[in-house]
Amino acid sequence: MYLSASKLAPVVLVLGVAVSGCATKSYVREQIAPVSQRVDTLEARLQETDTTAKTALAEAQAASAQLQGNGQRLDQLNGRVDGMEQRMQAQESRGKRPRN
Repeated sequence: MYLSASKLAPVVLVLGVAVSGCATKSYVREQIAPVSQRVDTLEARLQETDTTAKTALAEAQAASAQLQGNGQRLDQLNGRVDGMEQRMQAQESRGKRPRN
């Protein structure tokens, strides 16, 4: 019994897959080991970057709060200076000199 080429190809393909079998656990571990090491390294670097980013965010928030406080103090001082200027102008308009 002879098989034609079109019928023989699928048979050869099925036999090839059957003979090759499945990969062994040790082979899979060998193949995955370098990838696993790279993933572990990248996870460690990601953790370092995350820590650095969180530290930078905390410092930026502290600086922002300090800047807000300084802005409020400047606003208060500007108000006091404006009041003093108005008093000086009022005294000058009455012909009095301010006391030192």
